[in-house]
Amino acid sequence: MLGVETSCDETAAGVVTGDGRVLANVVASQADLHARYGGVVPEVASRRHLELVAPVVTEALERANVGLEDLDAVAVTRGPGLIGALLVGLSAAKALAWSRRLPLVPVNHLHGHVASLYLQPDPLEPPFVCLLASGGHTLLLEVRDRSGFDVLGSTLDDAAGEAFDKGARLLGLGYPGGAAIDRLAREGDPEAFSFPVARVPGLDFSFSGLKTALLYTVRDLEPEEVEHRRADLAASYQRAIVRALVERTLEAAEKTGLERIAVVGGVAANSELRGAMPDAALAPLELCTDNAVMIASAARFSPTVPYPGYLALDAYATAA
Repeated sequence: MLGVETSCDETAAGVVTGDGRVLANVVASQADLHARYGGVVPEVASRRHLELVAPVVTEALERANVGLEDLDAVAVTRGPGLIGALLVGLSAAKALAWSRRLPLVPVNHLHGHVASLYLQPDPLEPPFVCLLASGGHTLLLEVRDRSGFDVLGSTLDDAAGEAFDKGARLLGLGYPGGAAIDRLAREGDPEAFSFPVARVPGLDFSFSGLKTALLYTVRDLEPEEVEHRRADLAASYQRAIVRALVERTLEAAEKTGLERIAVVGGVAANSELRGAMPDAALAPLELCTDNAVMIASAARFSPTVPYPGYLALDAYATAA
């Protein structure tokens, strides 16, 4: 299975066998390209995907030592994501599948993150509660089988990764913000500042109040003190985000009666979150951020569209 992923700012291709062995995982990140803007610019991302998608697919096939004639199907992210970026990957995948009369497997990006847990050498068996935390999504999922999931809770405003990025911008750090805060927080005191953890009904999340609290704290400090205490601010802000994620995930596990917990998505790479949930099944670090291996993995449990029916498929920016 060849997977193609272009939902945001990573151009990725991967090859996975039917039993979940990873033969190739190629990711071309655009982080440096977007750093000057402090975040992803959709039009810039789409144009860069156009430049990268063919060489990335070629490299993945070469690393896997397979040709198009060896593939059983092509998988691709159909959504959610940036619509222009998604259309680049979807068009490329359609062309590749059509050229060999192969079936196409359109994959939900969120299902892909969960399916990063189903790969060799240690595939996770459902059922479990899954925290999916990334730059664009923060969800609690009840996973009963590998074909999908039920949503237990989501964010009412910012995603956790978005909160990290906005917090990093307020602290004058680089992009991507999550990695920058994680690095700086190791030098700070997470108890130095008391930032709020929102309490909202059900199993939903809210991070907008936390972001505002950081904004006001930075405004109330003298510039010299902000510079001196930047590490403490980062550590305290990160602690509040992690607390919100961990407490609500444990609450979801208790409510569903599911003992196993998993964590996936870009925020799953955060060192404090990984340390706070030592018994959870964690996505491998190389599969936390967007990649095509997870898309190919999800395709193993998703409906295929036979040739040539997929030529009419369109991408979608938000989940239905």
